[in-house]
Amino acid sequence: MSQWYYPKGSLRQGPWAAVVDESLPGWKFTGMRLAESGDAERFEIAPDSKERVIYMLDGESTEVTYTTEGVTETVTLQGRQSVFHGAVDYLYLPINTNITFTTNGRVMVVEAVASTPKPVNFRPASDVPLLLRGAGKSTRQIHDFGGVEHLDADRMVAVEVIAPSGNWSGVPPHKHDTYIPGVESNLEEVYYFELAPDRAYNPGGESDPIAYFRTYSGDDREMDELFEIRSGDIVLVPYGYHGPAAAMPGYDLYFMNVMAGPDPERAWNATDDPKHAWIRGTWDSEEKDPRLPYQA
Repeated sequence: MSQWYYPKGSLRQGPWAAVVDESLPGWKFTGMRLAESGDAERFEIAPDSKERVIYMLDGESTEVTYTTEGVTETVTLQGRQSVFHGAVDYLYLPINTNITFTTNGRVMVVEAVASTPKPVNFRPASDVPLLLRGAGKSTRQIHDFGGVEHLDADRMVAVEVIAPSGNWSGVPPHKHDTYIPGVESNLEEVYYFELAPDRAYNPGGESDPIAYFRTYSGDDREMDELFEIRSGDIVLVPYGYHGPAAAMPGYDLYFMNVMAGPDPERAWNATDDPKHAWIRGTWDSEEKDPRLPYQA
């Protein structure tokens, strides 16, 4: 098994269905935790040097109680039918925050090592920026809840992405592993994937949703991976070009990205693979995929 690929269930830790943190080899700046209601009555996170965003992958609601700077508050996050049913409520919490929550579904906690406390930020689903990027078979839907322009965080950059069946995200392949001010950022990246049959179909029997993800070297650091992805799998991208994330026809693809790194500024700048950068120019003559946006 690759150092950078973790199939569903392989990162279980205590009550958490999955944990990505600095205990994994070669990993420093980002992380995630996945909580499922059947695994514990209450989930707890002690104060530390990480900022976090909490949201539901699916389920009815989650009640989060947090204490920061001596003030305790409780927020109820509304859920959604699935990750393919639009945006959802998000709660940003800064470093040094004590967190507990209960849920009747599945909860994603995205994390980044930080140093400067930022304000608590609750964003209801209706206020989450929904973007369509690319065109034609490269069209994908972005829930930009943690983008540089939309969230006042210290280090974290995070988004949700939907590529409907047969579409390709991460095109052209790109990298962000070298700090060049205004041109490229140095950000390690977590991918958490989910898949489901395209909502246009109702498979009559057993199905096996599959996607594919590619990452390869951008310099002399070794990287050459092609992963067959199933729902619940996690891929880490420490450096190198990555993309495409390809949704097999018949199956919709969702993924969460969280990024952070050592740069002196919080930015999300990437460099396209020059062999494939020309593809961006083709989008001017193509329409957006009419199946998007997926909403509730």
